[in-house]
Amino acid sequence: MARRYPPTTARQPPPCPNAQPISMMPIMNSRCISGFLIDDAPPPTTPARAVNPKPDNASVILRGVAVPLTSDVGIAFTVDCCRNREKIFSDARLQEKYSIDPSDWNDILNNKVLRLAISAESDRRMLNGTAATESAAKIFTESPEAMGSILRDNKASARSRVAASQELRATARAGDEKSSADTERVIVNIKIGEDRYIVDSGPLPPNRLAPENHNVETEE
Repeated sequence: MARRYPPTTARQPPPCPNAQPISMMPIMNSRCISGFLIDDAPPPTTPARAVNPKPDNASVILRGVAVPLTSDVGIAFTVDCCRNREKIFSDARLQEKYSIDPSDWNDILNNKVLRLAISAESDRRMLNGTAATESAAKIFTESPEAMGSILRDNKASARSRVAASQELRATARAGDEKSSADTERVIVNIKIGEDRYIVDSGPLPPNRLAPENHNVETEE
């Protein structure tokens, strides 16, 4: 016959004398990872960095007004700045012409867009000969004074004084002489049916110039 044993029970550990009752409520005051508890304060946000607006380097201050470099006045100012770089215009003359304040002048000197535009325009003036023409014209203004000093020098040779006199005379009356392209002439067009004839008289002599207000009446 089978032997019966009494039911066994789980052995419980002896109670701890200093044990505290465990609460089932969540601990609200504990330090937890931010974002997992709803009642946590939001993390501090980093303020956005203030960005200073960049100055409009595509314009310059002339006479107290912002002028775009692509406008007519801006292009003219760029050309004059090229003349200033080529020693044709002085700084004082440029500032006086456009009424530039000293503070605005410093901004103009630091304008990178303007410097690039001046460099491009200076290259264009150099390649097409404009810079050389204007520089030569400026230097030529000193020629009459040099020729006059030779003409008034009694110790200079007669040939030199005569040559200086002729040069001064030609310079003083430069506009009196006309080139061959400006000479007056008479051109007659004759059309007969489908044929057309053109008669050119060529340059007229000075004493046979046609009158300007001469009306020719034709009879039918």
